[in-house]
Amino acid sequence: MNPKDLKYAKTHEWVRPEGENYLVGLTRFAVDQLTDITYIELPKVGSRVEPGEGMGEVESVKAVSDIYAPVGGEIVGVNDALASDASLVSRDPYGEGWLVRICPEKSGALDHLLSADEYAKQTEGN
Repeated sequence: MNPKDLKYAKTHEWVRPEGENYLVGLTRFAVDQLTDITYIELPKVGSRVEPGEGMGEVESVKAVSDIYAPVGGEIVGVNDALASDASLVSRDPYGEGWLVRICPEKSGALDHLLSADEYAKQTEGN
């Protein structure tokens, strides 16, 4: 079940507003498709990302996939715990397995993202 308080990108990232910043991670659907995650490459703090732009990679026993920025802005934090334990994303994708914290460039940055129900309809049957 997708948490209702999050927004979702069609590319399977979630966004949670936290004060002036947004916490970003991979959805349970994405994690389940990848299976056992072995490594995650994240952007550097201070780098800038555009919506839809690749900002890292996730490697699993099954594939290597790009991670896309659901919103544009500056990377103001990364989950350093993933460097030593990438499986946190698999175990707790909406909590301890978060990826990055982004300070958005403008208001309305979430307007193009999907609600939990819209995202669930997108992933049904997959």
